[in-house]
Amino acid sequence: MPNSSVEQAQKTAQDAYAAASRQAGDAFKRLKTLGEPLANRFSSMLGSYREPLTYNLAVARELMKQVYTSERLQPPLSLRLWVDAYSTLSRRAQNPVYWREIIKSGQWAVVGLYSIEAYFIFKIGEIVGRRSLIGYKLE
Repeated sequence: MPNSSVEQAQKTAQDAYAAASRQAGDAFKRLKTLGEPLANRFSSMLGSYREPLTYNLAVARELMKQVYTSERLQPPLSLRLWVDAYSTLSRRAQNPVYWREIIKSGQWAVVGLYSIEAYFIFKIGEIVGRRSLIGYKLE
């Protein structure tokens, strides 16, 4: 008798899984029919930027896959530190007392140097990204 109850439980679980799969498939089809016109509209609004944007998103997706693989399918451990650092920077940038302090103490030179460094790192990344020193190559 115990075997028949186990078999019946397995059959019930299989039926529930099949029903859930059918419902999920139907929901996905409905979502696709609703979302397709919106996606086409958004795609037409992007115009010539669509191809580079999709390429950059694909590269970012692959990079994130590598990060998640190397982190053993966990969020990067440094993510918490990154969030803390940028939230601190944001709070400081909005605080006028902080700006008065760095001007009085002379730290404004260090902040300015870091800002210039970040700007030039960004610009070098742009030059490498577009593979041209001046402007974008038009074809």
